[in-house]
Amino acid sequence: MPKISHEVPRCLLEPSIEFNDYDYCLPHLLDQDEDYLQYFIDARDKGRYVIMDNSLHELGEAYDFDRLKYWINELEPDEFMVPDVWMKCAETAAQAKYWKQFEFPEKTQKIAVIQGEDKNQAYLCANLLYDLGYKKLCVSYGATWYNDFFPHSNPDMGKALGRVRFVQGLLNLEHLEDAQFHLLGCSIPQEFGWYDNNPRIESIDTSNPVMAAIEGIEYEDHGLNHKPKANMNDHFDMFFDELNYGSVLYNVNKFRKINNFKTKQL
Repeated sequence: MPKISHEVPRCLLEPSIEFNDYDYCLPHLLDQDEDYLQYFIDARDKGRYVIMDNSLHELGEAYDFDRLKYWINELEPDEFMVPDVWMKCAETAAQAKYWKQFEFPEKTQKIAVIQGEDKNQAYLCANLLYDLGYKKLCVSYGATWYNDFFPHSNPDMGKALGRVRFVQGLLNLEHLEDAQFHLLGCSIPQEFGWYDNNPRIESIDTSNPVMAAIEGIEYEDHGLNHKPKANMNDHFDMFFDELNYGSVLYNVNKFRKINNFKTKQL
């Protein structure tokens, strides 16, 4: 079963320890929010497992390189996603090569995000990153070409099925036979059950159950038909009494049940 983390608003950082398997860090927030920074200082001091993103999804481009290097050395995350360039294979591979030169804390594993303008470029990118020494590769949920790879009348369903088809291809590539994978986000939560708990899918992150709860949506038995419209950028500063925490707990627990993951006592 993969390690699961759901990104949450600031007011749910401490409560999220109950339902997350690890902490998922967005480095730009470390410079913007004292409470967020203190949470990850505590995570470091208490030995919690941390994966640090590079904030491409939130900012449109990877966070400032000098600040990334600073926070990696300061917080010593277990994994760090080196900067990538959205849907650009060559630029992403160049960034991955650039970041190979830097020495970080011994415990920090550098991992890389697969990018490309179509499935062929993305498969090429995966091979290039692996050949550079990245043994754990990340797969975004949002590539527009997923819908071409698996056309569907429901675009959110097509995007999920397109990524499943792409990941199945990655898992079958002999060249990548010992690579591990992280799945970044999702359009619909039930997607993760379609990987049949493949042990090479080592970790996932998604705010989907939390964003659905913020919209007042509770998961159905099959999951959802459409991606929630809410996003973390707009809701990070919300107060605890502005959300239904019972719905958050319901959704994060239902998320595990839908995908045949072990549930937690909440």
